[in-house]
Amino acid sequence: MNDRSEIQLPSAVVMVRPAAFGFNPETAETNAFQKQNDVLSRREIRIRARREFDIMAERLQAAGVNIIVVEDTESPITPDAVFPNNWISFHHDGTVVLYPMSSSSRRLERRADIIDRVAACGYRVTRVLDLSHHEKEGGFLEGTGSVVFDHAERCAYANISPRTNPDILKELCAELGYSRITFRAVDKSGKDIYHTNVMMSIGDGFAVVCADSIPDSVERRLVTESLEAAGREIVTIDLEQLGHFAGNVLQLRARTGSVVSMSTAACLAFTPWQRTLIGKYGRIVESPLPLIEGIEGGSARCMLAGVHLPMASD
Repeated sequence: MNDRSEIQLPSAVVMVRPAAFGFNPETAETNAFQKQNDVLSRREIRIRARREFDIMAERLQAAGVNIIVVEDTESPITPDAVFPNNWISFHHDGTVVLYPMSSSSRRLERRADIIDRVAACGYRVTRVLDLSHHEKEGGFLEGTGSVVFDHAERCAYANISPRTNPDILKELCAELGYSRITFRAVDKSGKDIYHTNVMMSIGDGFAVVCADSIPDSVERRLVTESLEAAGREIVTIDLEQLGHFAGNVLQLRARTGSVVSMSTAACLAFTPWQRTLIGKYGRIVESPLPLIEGIEGGSARCMLAGVHLPMASD
């Protein structure tokens, strides 16, 4: 594990086991990946979502990833609670950031006890930066869905969309001491991509990017050249692969080396050459997430809130 790995990769991840998973019409307005399931009952959907969650958590734990599993609450009902990375992030300087969420139902996911749980696992929290007040003015920035951090280079990448406000991003970066690179990304139908982490991911020595999703050539070049200048090997995916969540992956620290978490759909979407390239930097750990991906339009990376906090003993 080199110095950049120590900085870029989280030492643990928070995962929230869903209790009331289901289709959320509020978020579907800006998430083209979501699809209503009219075949399964609400009960069966919840059972299957928990099963998908458990398989992913078990596979990551078996691969040596430190996972802090938190149970979702039965009340209030939070159908998207399985995606904690959108409302919270944990940083190297001891900062915990709480983010402004577009959907009113998703604002209910913010839980102080989850911060307490992380601290109880031996991590030091020195301040809570609460940006949620921007919701009152209709401004949103949805965590590491909206922002893909290059912690090693102290740079934040963000696709500006209805869920990613550039002014709030500027405030966040000023607080954390990060520079920022912004752009606009669209899907194959020309619709705004709702979250940045759908089209790009940054590991310690590689980055997955859907350059085709950035229509402006200047912005596209800025993103790719910045990543290349940081010494990262770029895995370029196309819009078809993006649609199978190939951009929604995350490299994690493990007990020995690192792993790259992704869904089975994403893994199959990569070409053999791309899987080999990614495998140079970490063992691929794939998990089947068809229900979670199909109903709520998020994948493996969305389910992981990376913990970069210092240890209390340091």
